[in-house]
Amino acid sequence: MSARASGGRRVLVVGGGLAGIAAALDCAAAGASVTLVEVRRRLGGAAYSFERDGLALDNGQHVFLRCCRAYRALLARLGSEQLTFVQPRLEIPVLSPGHAPALLRRGSLPAPVHLALALARYPHLTRGERVGAARAALALMRLDPSDEALDAQRFGDWLARHGQGERAVAALWDLIALPTLNLPAAEASLALAAFVFRTGLLSGADAGDIGFHRGTLSDTIGVPAERALREAGVEVRLGWRAERLERSAGGVEVHGRGAREESASIDESASGEDASGGGESSAGGPLEPLVADATVLAVPHLRAARLLEPLLGGSAGAWRGLGSSPIVNLHVVYDRVVCELPFAAGVGTPVQYVFDRSDAAGVPAGCQYLAVSLSGAEREMAIGSGELRERYLPALGELFPLARGAKVEFFLATREHAATFRAGPGVGALRPGPQTAVPGLVLAGAWTATGWPATLEGAVLSGHAAADAALRGLGLDTPPADTALRARELAR
Repeated sequence: MSARASGGRRVLVVGGGLAGIAAALDCAAAGASVTLVEVRRRLGGAAYSFERDGLALDNGQHVFLRCCRAYRALLARLGSEQLTFVQPRLEIPVLSPGHAPALLRRGSLPAPVHLALALARYPHLTRGERVGAARAALALMRLDPSDEALDAQRFGDWLARHGQGERAVAALWDLIALPTLNLPAAEASLALAAFVFRTGLLSGADAGDIGFHRGTLSDTIGVPAERALREAGVEVRLGWRAERLERSAGGVEVHGRGAREESASIDESASGEDASGGGESSAGGPLEPLVADATVLAVPHLRAARLLEPLLGGSAGAWRGLGSSPIVNLHVVYDRVVCELPFAAGVGTPVQYVFDRSDAAGVPAGCQYLAVSLSGAEREMAIGSGELRERYLPALGELFPLARGAKVEFFLATREHAATFRAGPGVGALRPGPQTAVPGLVLAGAWTATGWPATLEGAVLSGHAAADAALRGLGLDTPPADTALRARELAR
């Protein structure tokens, strides 16, 4: 990364998740000399895959919406968009023990009436609850998510003031709040909840159509990202752990160490064996410091706080207040097909969402792999694998009668202790923009001030915003929008 070779336009990206990938590609397209370092031996950050007993498993079920244009554009840029699928029309099968399957399906009318018929037929609410939910949705449309006063309020309190009881919240509002905010509606920030519902469900008829990954996350993100970065001229250094940042005459100097093998972050299986996963690697020997004219720090907020407190003091330390919210995923392989649906939501059951991931995982013919996603899973984090198995296998049997007589060939629980920041009241004031007080140092990550909760879309938007800020500091223009989006406004 010599100044002569790059004409004083060297960019260092620290972190190889979606934010770092997007930032590095933007900077390279603008003509900068880019190096990306990542502590793990792979790219993709919190969206990754691993192998277990010959199966290719994702750490979690990362879905997206049609309105997630930045994420979808990045996949097109990586050449892996064909490994995803977007519903032609929003359909959420809803299962509940002892009830016939229900279907929340949008109509062809403009928003917000595109959901009116689905709500009118929804069997898990009484007629009065359906009318009340419609009124609450209309009131939600009138809220401005950028209003700072909303960030101080709980979504659950707002719903209660608008006539939504516990039953309605559990049967309807939490179906959207839990997977998007990683918190139940009762605990979530009203500002973030208003953004999610307005953007994903109420802004356009097709905005909330759900997108899925047909391939594994590694095949869809990690592997093609490394190829695209190298083809763009980005130097990619894996197993490079940033440990200290210092100001220097040439910009920011980053000191690091080599990383050893990744430590286990995936929970133990039912047999008690440890599973290898996607946790951070332990530190090895020191490496030569890297100096750049602009540095994009694209790491989780707790790590960013630790790295930048010596430079920024209390302003960086305040990011710890964003907290964290966990996600637990259960991976179950049956000896036969027990579910005919590609995915489903659960009501009146501990199963929140379940996905058929048989094709991507490569399970043996005739078997089926169901992945159960549990968001806001603080209680489940404290439960051992054996207890999770005892609780969730019968619950799956209640939803899928064929599972009751099936043999479970494989069971694994994976836990992401700090899957996202905690999207509760007050987080808006803690989320920084890309600019910092250190010249040439910018921030990226789904935890920064994108307006979105911690999602795939928010991560990519933050990378675009950070690259835009870094490039402007170097006197370079953001490259043309062949990626479909630019996020310049986020850098202001």
